[in-house]
Amino acid sequence: MNTQDELVLSDLSRDGEPGWRPFSDRVMGGISQEQASLTTIEGRRCVRLQGEVRLENNGGFIQLALDLQTRGAPLDACTYTGVRLLVWGNGEEYLVHLRTRDTRLPWQLYRAPFVAGAIWQTLDLPFDAFRPERLAQPLERRSLTRLGVVAYGRRFLADVAVARVALYG
Repeated sequence: MNTQDELVLSDLSRDGEPGWRPFSDRVMGGISQEQASLTTIEGRRCVRLQGEVRLENNGGFIQLALDLQTRGAPLDACTYTGVRLLVWGNGEEYLVHLRTRDTRLPWQLYRAPFVAGAIWQTLDLPFDAFRPERLAQPLERRSLTRLGVVAYGRRFLADVAVARVALYG
């Protein structure tokens, strides 16, 4: 991994406050329960999302979100290839959601799946792997506003941790 071709968005080994915000489908009437904590797992400082994803009341997600805007301006990621995560988890499939200036409604986003195994692993998700959800246009890398790590779409117990997020070239 060549760190010269990276733009670090969150690195909990060196950052003070993580900047991550948890929320769930309860903002839309669902009943999923989330808990986020700043912790250490296997010697790595991380933000950990745990909870139960429930489908009742049109629910079905819990999420950690990271704002990518600086002074209200979106992040321009045109010179990068994708998102690099350092993650740990319980072997379940999760999603990375990207939002842009074009994603005005809550259900509009771009998503790519990943599996978070029980050991720390670095995963590269190329921007080409992100699929639009309820949008016709492809991902506009010039206008990224938020990144989310999401447990979604089925009833299960979520347990995923993120130690670092970067864009890679």
